Amino acid sequence: MKITVFGAGAWGTAVAAHMACSHEVVLWGRDAQVMDAINTHHQNPRYLAGIPLAEGLKGEPDFAKAAAHVFDVAQDDRLWVLGTPMAALRSTLEQLLSLYPLEEWPPLIWLCKGFEVGTGLMPHQVVEHVLGTEFGGALTGPSFAAEVAKRLPCALTAASHDPATRQAMIKAAHHGSMRVYEVEDVVGAEVGGAVKNIMAVATGICDGLQLGLNARAALITRGMAEIRRLAAALNADSETLNGLSGMGDLILTCTGDLSRNRKVGLMLAQGLSLDDILKNLGQVAEGVKCAPVVHQLALTLGVDMPITATMNAVLFEGLPVQEGVGRLLAREAKAESAD
Repeated sequence: MKITVFGAGAWGTAVAAHMACSHEVVLWGRDAQVMDAINTHHQNPRYLAGIPLAEGLKGEPDFAKAAAHVFDVAQDDRLWVLGTPMAALRSTLEQLLSLYPLEEWPPLIWLCKGFEVGTGLMPHQVVEHVLGTEFGGALTGPSFAAEVAKRLPCALTAASHDPATRQAMIKAAHHGSMRVYEVEDVVGAEVGGAVKNIMAVATGICDGLQLGLNARAALITRGMAEIRRLAAALNADSETLNGLSGMGDLILTCTGDLSRNRKVGLMLAQGLSLDDILKNLGQVAEGVKCAPVVHQLALTLGVDMPITATMNAVLFEGLPVQEGVGRLLAREAKAESAD
């Protein structure tokens, strides 16, 4: 296959490097120096320093040239991968649409997780809003970029209503140390991938306050209950949340030391301000951006999401973390299966 990955952050680079082990892959990034480092030293010194990348991966700072890379092979041998953060999804789609009419596009997949700030839209809804039709699919699931770049075992979900798009994802990524499982439920896959980041911030606070493993287990479990309630309100398939893009992604992000969102919670527990935390982090923590959007969506839909509401209050309303914990502990008893 010929594949172009747009976005040379940690995750975009890791996925591009993995795909380049079996396919002809061009990675587009704005930073010409990073692109040169990928081509000459086979490393991304900004986001994956010290990790050797596939030598076949080519960096390209010219957006139009990167997009054109896929167009001299058959339709089922080409793929565009949007590896940008959620905040850049819309602008990247618009830029591609300015280059090629939709009827000429190859299969399209996106890697971002979250809800768009300002609109509250999930990635597939942003795609539909920009393109005017349902198109493409999400490659998602439990995955740290550094481990994928090191070619450690990983399993992901290919979510799309279109069988050809799912097969394109499998063809591009299901090789070497990565397995890809397909589902039709894009909504469930995206809700799981987005809301787990908020739960990871909460779990980081729990661990930072040394509340114990019992508390962590309870928090993760009740976090999944919130994710299920929101997914049900958005007409997702509950079975999706049992899989990689649901429970799998939640467990990884809440417990893994490489989780940026968990690190936010750990630093909040230390008393650092959110501004200082984000400066120290140096990368996007989608749970921070997601919290107010998901909180508002839950209020609009009438979905009970107390952990999300508490994290939003801690992050943006000045609620001290200890008071947030107390607020959750003070909730009334109810049946575990109750909505």
